[in-house]
Amino acid sequence: MTADPGSAVNRRPLRRCGATAALSVALLLSSCTGGVRGAAGSGGVGDPLFPSLGNGGYQVRHYGLDLDYDVRKRHLDATADITAEARADLRSFQLDLQGLRVTDVQVDGEDAGFSRKGHKLTVRPPEGLRKGAEFRTRVAYEGTPEEMKDPDQSTEGWVKTRDGAFVSGEPAGSMTWFPGNNHPRDKATYDFTATVPKGYTAVANGELRSERTAEGHTTFRWHNGRPMASYLATATIGRFEVHTSRTPGGLPLYVAVDPAEAKASKGPLAKLPEITTWETKLFGPYPFSSAGAIVDDTPKRVDWLALESQTKPVYAGAPDTLTVVHEMAHQWFGDSVTPKTWADTWLSESFATYAEWLWTERKGGKTPQEQFDALYDDTEDPARWAFPPADPGRAKNVTGTPVYERGAMFLQELRNAVGDKTFFTILREWPAEYRYRNADTQDFLDFCQEQTDVDLEPLFKTWLYEKGKPKRED
Repeated sequence: MTADPGSAVNRRPLRRCGATAALSVALLLSSCTGGVRGAAGSGGVGDPLFPSLGNGGYQVRHYGLDLDYDVRKRHLDATADITAEARADLRSFQLDLQGLRVTDVQVDGEDAGFSRKGHKLTVRPPEGLRKGAEFRTRVAYEGTPEEMKDPDQSTEGWVKTRDGAFVSGEPAGSMTWFPGNNHPRDKATYDFTATVPKGYTAVANGELRSERTAEGHTTFRWHNGRPMASYLATATIGRFEVHTSRTPGGLPLYVAVDPAEAKASKGPLAKLPEITTWETKLFGPYPFSSAGAIVDDTPKRVDWLALESQTKPVYAGAPDTLTVVHEMAHQWFGDSVTPKTWADTWLSESFATYAEWLWTERKGGKTPQEQFDALYDDTEDPARWAFPPADPGRAKNVTGTPVYERGAMFLQELRNAVGDKTFFTILREWPAEYRYRNADTQDFLDFCQEQTDVDLEPLFKTWLYEKGKPKRED
């Protein structure tokens, strides 16, 4: 039967393996799963801020997303091929998918049972999955992708624009357009095949492998070969002006700009090669094989500036130069080194904010210490002291002011404590040590402590975990 895709049940019959009605449920499960009496994969990974995001029991290795989008009808026909490794013996597992109608599910080429509840798609393979086994799940689905409201009421997901869709995923929006293990802890490689009406462009992460037009449609094939968290994926669609070039070091750049934003974007985007080269000197080798930007003309309800989508940040309108500096710094801090949980977001945002401070100093503006002093002495905006960066407490605080400003202020205090030589070594060696991995605050403390004889625990505790405005050490 078919029911509401958001909450009810949509089942394919379980293969019965010749069992009779007299068999017990346990025997039926055992015989139908090749003798594997596995567990049900959990619907959540225990994130302190978003406990329902992500799923247990497996690790995704690769997503192959085939997307066919009718811009006029706002209709998506899609298939997701998900290659994963079982981390336990499994009789079922879950994927995150918001809305959309699932029409078919297969595991290793055979029909699988499935059901829906909220944003969870439960899959029951016809045969159980043994721990350590690689398996491939194919999900066919269709419908009109939905926008989402974050806990802080900002808009994300598959956002309709006047000429397509602005696609952004932090923290949960990726599940509005593809099924997956929607948590930063589960990083995977991606291939995107996106078919759109002729005259439109579909821009995704990584490198463009091919572009082919036939029968009034154009198909774009993109490949992202480095591990990526689901919230960093994009497949933004529109009528874009596309420019390709290279940095002085030879890194390919792909920039797609909505014509309505082209004039205002020209100056800041012209600095992209300079910014990327400068940040490479600060933070070490650029972690991916290409870079770029997507600038769209978005509805007013998109009330934020940008997201650090891997290899190509997406901008909800023309960015200024500091925003480009910020989002490109995320390629090291957030994209390559990704937080283990959403409570660790300060590890992304503080470094990107501090990069802004360093760029400002480079261009003759305030030094990072002067930035720190101005924020510390400011009495008009108490929001930066509302909660400690490493303990935001509530989901709506995941991108709150302390995560950016107080986190960056902590980095300046760390610099003062360990000295410039050690601090800038940390800026380079930290993203090298955790390249393509996940990290949390304790990992960063342990790493920093290895670089110095200064006891850093009090500093970390005061600036990252204690409530209220920290006292300055004279």
